[in-house]
Amino acid sequence: MKNYRFILEPYNGIKTRFVCPKCHKKNKFTKYVDLHTNEYLHDYVGCCNRKIKCGYHYTPKQYFENNNISLIKSNYFIKTEIKQKPNPSFIDSDYMTKSKNSKNPNYFIDFLTNHWNKEVAFELAEKYNIGTSNNWQGANVFWQVDINNNIRSGKIMLYNASSGKRIKKPYNHINWVHNILKIENFHLEQCYFGEHLLNEDKNKPVAIVESEKTAIISSVYLPEFIWLACGSVNNLNESKTKVLKGRNVVLFPDLNCYDIWNKKITVLTKLATFRTSTLLQEKATEKEKELGLDIADYLINLKI
Repeated sequence: MKNYRFILEPYNGIKTRFVCPKCHKKNKFTKYVDLHTNEYLHDYVGCCNRKIKCGYHYTPKQYFENNNISLIKSNYFIKTEIKQKPNPSFIDSDYMTKSKNSKNPNYFIDFLTNHWNKEVAFELAEKYNIGTSNNWQGANVFWQVDINNNIRSGKIMLYNASSGKRIKKPYNHINWVHNILKIENFHLEQCYFGEHLLNEDKNKPVAIVESEKTAIISSVYLPEFIWLACGSVNNLNESKTKVLKGRNVVLFPDLNCYDIWNKKITVLTKLATFRTSTLLQEKATEKEKELGLDIADYLINLKI
């Protein structure tokens, strides 16, 4: 089997993600690694993970061409052994239970309470396994529980209790439970957020959105679907979708991600019946498309 000599560095914690040379966002830039030397090719050679809002991608080929570096074509490839993919690691359920029972402030649950009431907020917290973290004052944990009820990890985030917006300044408040616990050799293999809900009804149609917040809010307004979240625009992939085999699935992409998700359907339909909702695309203004609003931004303004 042949692979490229230069590859984007696989994720191995925040230490493997850098400041993007274009948008200057921290922990968003992935560098290319030379597999011959195990060193970075150059600080500017890599890809920004913010594909929509930034789109920076400076490839090794462009680097060589721009710097008049000549390499024999065959040098771009090396023979590598096929390595067995490691099994996903799991988190002990006691950590999730403790975080769900915590009495510490949880601004995301406060936001849900402010929008509906305490009863609805706690029902959603139980349904979607929303816990509390001490990592930041008021932080919450979106626990990823797979279809076999294994806990893949928990995404720690911080929201504004009034607006429900993520806290991104002075930095983006996102972390993972396995990082906080400092678990050695932990292999994170994410599943869909809310995936455990698939066991409740084998025939109910599934709706997929990008953010956990959007899935939670949408589940109240449109309960005819099982609402899942993939966590980011690039996390909608074939590997995760195996659990949806035989299901009817509707994608609800953010307004600025419609084309990206729609193009993925040709691959994903090998496993389930997919279609992309055009509801937002047809009704949104140009300004709303630029802002990249999602379905929750519309639903949450409904007075019902």
